[in-house]
Order: sequence, then structure tokens, then C-alpha cells
Amino acid sequence: MIESFWDQHKGGVTRQFPAKVHSWQAHHRRPNCWLVRDLNCCLSITILSDYIIRVRMAPNGTFLEDFSYGLQHYDHELTQRPSVTEKDDVIIWKTAAIQLELQKSNFRIRFKDLDGNILCEDKEGFSWEENIAYGGYTVFSSKAYRPNEYFYGLGDKACDLSLNRKQFTLWSTDAYAFERGTDPLYRNIPFYIALDNSVCHGIWYDNTYKSYFDFGVHQADQVNFVAEGGELQYYFIAGPHMMDVVKRYSNLTGTAPMPPLWALGFHQCRWSYYPESKLHDLAKEFRTRKIPCDALYLDIDYMDGYRCFTWNKDYFPDPKKLTDTLKEDGFHTVVIVDPGIKIDPEYPIYAEGHAKGYFCRRGDDYFMEGPVWPGRCQFPDFTNPEVREWWGSKFQSLMDEGVAGIWTDMNEPSVFGMGTFPNDVRHYYEGLRGSHRKAHNVYGMQMARATFEGIGKITKNKRPFVITRSTYSGGQRYAAAWTGDNIGSWDHLRLACVQTQRMSMSGYSFVGSDIGGFTGNANAELFIRWIQLGAFSPFMRAHSSGDTIEREPWSYGPAAEAIIKQYIELRYKLLPYLYSAFWENHKYGFPILRPVVMAEQQEANNAWRQDEFTLGDKILVCPVLDPGVQSRVVYLPKGEWYHYWTRERYEGPRENQVPAPIDVMPIFVRAGAVIPEYPVWQYVNEFPIEEMILNVYHANYTVNSFMYEDHGDTLAYQQDIYTEKKFVMEGHPDGFTLRQSDIGLYTPRYEYYRLRIIGLPRQMSDIVVDGKKVSEFTWDDDLNQLEFVVFKSFKQVTVQ
Repeated sequence: MIESFWDQHKGGVTRQFPAKVHSWQAHHRRPNCWLVRDLNCCLSITILSDYIIRVRMAPNGTFLEDFSYGLQHYDHELTQRPSVTEKDDVIIWKTAAIQLELQKSNFRIRFKDLDGNILCEDKEGFSWEENIAYGGYTVFSSKAYRPNEYFYGLGDKACDLSLNRKQFTLWSTDAYAFERGTDPLYRNIPFYIALDNSVCHGIWYDNTYKSYFDFGVHQADQVNFVAEGGELQYYFIAGPHMMDVVKRYSNLTGTAPMPPLWALGFHQCRWSYYPESKLHDLAKEFRTRKIPCDALYLDIDYMDGYRCFTWNKDYFPDPKKLTDTLKEDGFHTVVIVDPGIKIDPEYPIYAEGHAKGYFCRRGDDYFMEGPVWPGRCQFPDFTNPEVREWWGSKFQSLMDEGVAGIWTDMNEPSVFGMGTFPNDVRHYYEGLRGSHRKAHNVYGMQMARATFEGIGKITKNKRPFVITRSTYSGGQRYAAAWTGDNIGSWDHLRLACVQTQRMSMSGYSFVGSDIGGFTGNANAELFIRWIQLGAFSPFMRAHSSGDTIEREPWSYGPAAEAIIKQYIELRYKLLPYLYSAFWENHKYGFPILRPVVMAEQQEANNAWRQDEFTLGDKILVCPVLDPGVQSRVVYLPKGEWYHYWTRERYEGPRENQVPAPIDVMPIFVRAGAVIPEYPVWQYVNEFPIEEMILNVYHANYTVNSFMYEDHGDTLAYQQDIYTEKKFVMEGHPDGFTLRQSDIGLYTPRYEYYRLRIIGLPRQMSDIVVDGKKVSEFTWDDDLNQLEFVVFKSFKQVTVQ
């Protein structure tokens, strides 16, 4: 389909381009906004901050209503008022960081830094075609593909990390058992990052219609964007660092709220666990085998005839008793909901929604109907705030019955035999009205939003937990995500490694893959390697289809179980570090997973590295992605690193061949890091923590580390009831000094830190904490580790 689209439009026979500039002026109501016109079209340039410029094009001179589901309110910073000057053939807008040049002869745009270096420039620029069938326009944007550029982003695309010489479609699709190269997929994130000679910028095309990206395929010297409707508008986001670009994109589209801490534990899922005795047996196995787990999932078979908000009483006669029993054993119950509402006048949800006109209608006013799991269904219009309010209120019964989280599925929306809704389906679209062409790519996002907001109103001060299969830019504000119906194969393990990195650098960090693959049968080796990767994914869930072999941690025999248990336990040990990474994502927009190129974009060879990443900025994860591997090449970025398992010290930047037998996934910790660690819980808050372990990795230089703590499940953090701790490790060959400071109003219940100092050049015993000498400590020659206990409120520790 995409080939035929590009072939059809490549010649540009019916496309129209702007003529020369006829007039330009400042907008009379909007600050830092200018309108540039030829005799027909109008270009709007809005400077949002020193680094972000919004560009909009109206082919007929009249802009559409200024509305976006992806955009959030944010007070962007302009350190000085932008200047604008006109020369012979250019108009130049300048901020404190970048400048935009507009060629008056053809409306083509060039972005530069203040030294005049080109960051991004138009090739053919803006163009459009009138859409005779639907009205409006197909809109085009053509930018130059520079010789040394690399491109990243676009969400969950099933390909290598670099987007170079590839093309993509954004149109939510139920892509069961997708393979490498399958496109489109479930999510729509029209944001990409360009890296050119160590300098980055980003472009977010905020357009919800079916759209296409081409990175140098049909025209080798062009990057093309096309949308089948709506406005051509984009946000240019300057760097120069990749991290800067992602943070600024997050300023535009928002960050994820803090999740409940239990949501970061291990989750077990299958299509399907029923009857309720199966859940009890599953829970018993986890606790008997002492394998940590925090959530068990119920797929569609828990419902009465697949009707949302109901229970199959043959399988689950007393849901509240079931969830209470599981809760007593430390398990949270997560259940699935789909948008398809069964057409059944005796079904209260259908009867009420139908009577109130809450379901989508076709162009001639017939209801949108189609078959899904319950049979023939109608579908709520989640672009209507009244419908979202109604939908959200229906979770009251599930919450009353002890459900802790909601899994929204089939929300591309998927319809059996049809794929999705026809284009003539009408949507309210916040009162702006529109067809499904406009609403399709945000339907899943708005379903997740309705679910998230509804649960939030019901549970009051508790954090909602929602996951979604389909979403759009900004969907991170409402739900976690997983990569969809993947396959239990080695190539899908490789894809999971890349897709989670790509989602993270696309502003959507709370994501994981179905460990072991949803369909297909992973063998023991593959499942172990996937668990190892999953232990360092922001969302860790094993999930599989009912027609596959079982995928519980003990399904592959005692030897495999022992390794799987080891890595799930490691996940729980590192929860305070992972939770702190979530805080940095929420508060500051830092991606949780970071490809190596994000850490070292100046190194040319890093542009294509994709089989390792950092979790936060202190732990380098090097998964094993091929069968039969006993060692692998690991690239270590600049600086010193400790092998997590052996504590051997390595120097970067360089590649190293390191052992990787089946029970070892290479993990490295940045020297100087302070890594907080919990004791192993069987589930979050199984018992009160008496001591927080701080693993301090010695370095001969200064390194800053952070740790975040709060109540773990309430919204009090929004009122500054949290603590953000900063550790500064100043090391030297004869010892180190560790300083602590904090902000926030939360006080953890434990009183002590247990400091484990790793990698000291020799045995040291002169320990001073806030001016007082410490006499009780242990030194382990085998581990080369110094260990002692201090009060959690210490200000300075000196060891020499």
C-alpha cells in the first residue's frame, strides 16, 4: 500500500506549492506568532521557546481550529524576545538559541544555530493536493536528507533502531503475530530525531490522519512526510543533544505520571487464566517457589460472554472474595476491557450507551456495528468528553470487586473481518466533529484516557494503573504500553530490545514486550534470555496465547527456573533505582531506556548500535539476543565501568568480549554511581524495609547520583510529599567522600543506610560520618568490599 502511495504522488502532478511571499505580519492576538502569505496560502510561525518553533500551513489561507490531543499545557521559556528581520530574499526569526530563515521566493524554511550552521532545511518544502473525495487536503512536507544524518523515533516500528532508508505508515493496526518489517503497527507517534554530525534536532508532526514517513527511499536526498488530511503543522525542536530533544518533546506532549510501585514488579498473564481455581493455583506456585510477582491478569474469558464490566459467574462466582484472597497473598488483579460493547438490550452497558447516543455512527447515521469477541458490537465515541465520563464511571463495579488495574485492548480499534472502522464513521472530536480518518489514530489513546481518568475519580488518592495497546503522541500521560502480539522467536527478542528503546526515545518510556512471545513457543533458552531483558524493561510482563505452551517461570524445569528466579529477584532488588528513573522521566522528561547513541552521540559508530542500552544513566544492559551464545561483544561508553556480576573494572570507550553463559546477561555499572537496593520482596511492601542498601562504586573522579522515594501508591507526590536525594561521590586513589542532600517533604520509615563500597584500591578503615569516626565495619577480601551502616540523614561520609 505504501509503495503505491509514493508511486502515485512522486511526480507531484496535482500538487500545489506556495508562490512567493506577498505579505507578512505579526499576529494581532498571539504573542511571538507571525503570519506569512502568498495570494492564497498562509504560513504561521510561532516561537514557543528558545529551542522550539511551531510551523503551520493553511493552503487556502484559513487555519483549522487550533486543537490537539497530543499537546499538553506547558510554560515554555523564552529568555529573550525573538527578533525578526527582513533581507532581500529571506525573513529571519532569531531566538537566544536558533534561527529560522524563510525564503520569500518559495516559502522554504531553513533552521540554523546562531553560528549559521544549518540544522535542518526544506528540500521541496510545503505542498498540498485537494482531496476531492473527502474535502480538505493531502499535505506534504519535504526536507533535505543530509549526507551524514541518522534518524530515530516513530514509536514501536519493527525494524532496526535507525530509520534510515525506510518508510512507514502511521495508522493504528491490530497486527497479530507481526514480523520484522510489518507496518503499520499499533501506535502512532509522528515524532523523529535527526542526528547530523553530532548535533540533534527533532520534528513532531502533530497530525492524527493516516500519514507516511519516507527517510530517503523514494527520493534519496529527501525526508518526506505526508498526511491524508488535516493541517500540515510541525514543531521543530532543537538540541543539540538527543536528550535535550526528547526532554523538549516531552514538554510538548507530557510525561507519564508516577505509577504505583507494584506496577514495576513482575506481572504474569495468559489468555486465559480461568476458572478461579487456576488463579489460586498460580498464586500458590509463585509463593511456594518464592518467585516474586505483584500482578496476575485476567483476559477476556473472565467476562460474561465477553461483555465489558461483567463476570462469568461459572468461572468466577465471587470476584471480590477472589481478589481479596489474592491481595492477602500480595497479588494485584488486572483485568482486560475492549471497546466493543455487545448489542444486547438486556445488557445494561449497551442499553444505557445506546439510549444516550454514546456509540459511534456512520455517515448516514446508522450505528457503527461490527463483530468482535462478544459478537456484533457497537463502539463508544471516546472523542466525546461526556462519553469518556460515562465510560470511566463504569469501572466503579470492577474497583469495588477489588480489581487493581485495567488492560485496554483491541482499541486500534480492531473489528473482525473489517480491520477497523470505515472512514465514514463520525466522531464528536471535542465538539470539532470529524470522520474516522481524523479520529482513528487517537481512538485508543482516548479510550485509555477515559479509563485512566475514570479510575482516578473512583480511587481518589490512589494512582491508576492502565495499559493500552494503541495510542498517539501524548498517550504516555494515561497508560503504559506493550509492544503487542509478538512471536516467541529470537528475532522478536531482538525486536523487543529495539522497540522498547525506540518507544522510550519517542517520549513513551513505560513500555515492555510480552516476555516469551504472545504466540509461538519459546524454548527454555529463549525464555531465559527474554526474562533477562525483561528484568530491565520499564514494564515487565510474561504473556502468552492459550494455544501455546505455558509460560510461567517454572514451566521449563528446575534449572531454567533457578535462572529466571534470579533475574526476577534482581528486578526487585533494583526497584528503588528503577523507581528513581521513573521519577526522572515524570519530572524531567528523561527517557528511562537510553540507546548508546543517546549517551555518546559524538561517536560515529554508536549511530547503529542497538543491542545494548542504559537503564537510567548508571546501568548498562547488554542482553544476549542469539541462541547458543557463551560470550558477546560489549561496547562501553567513555569512562570506567564495573561488571555487575564479577566487579571487574573496565575502561571505555572500547569494545570488550565478555562471557555470557546462559545464567549471565552482561550488566555494567558506571563507576562513581550510587545504586540503591531493596532486600528481595516476594511482592512490593511485603515487609517494612529496615535498611536501604546503597551500593557505591568507587571512581577517581566526581559522579552525581539520585534516589527518589514517596508513598508508592498515592498522589501525595503531586503536593511535594516525596524526597529526592542527591549523592555526590568525590573519589580519589586514597579513598572518597560521599555527600548527601535532599528536597521534598516525605520521610521514609527506615532509619539506616547500609553502605557497600565496591572497588576501593585497597583495604581502608578510616571512616568518618558527619565528623564522627565509625568503628563497626566489615571488609570482604573476596569481594573487595567495605560495608558499614549510617543514619539515613547523614550529610558526609569520608573513607580513606
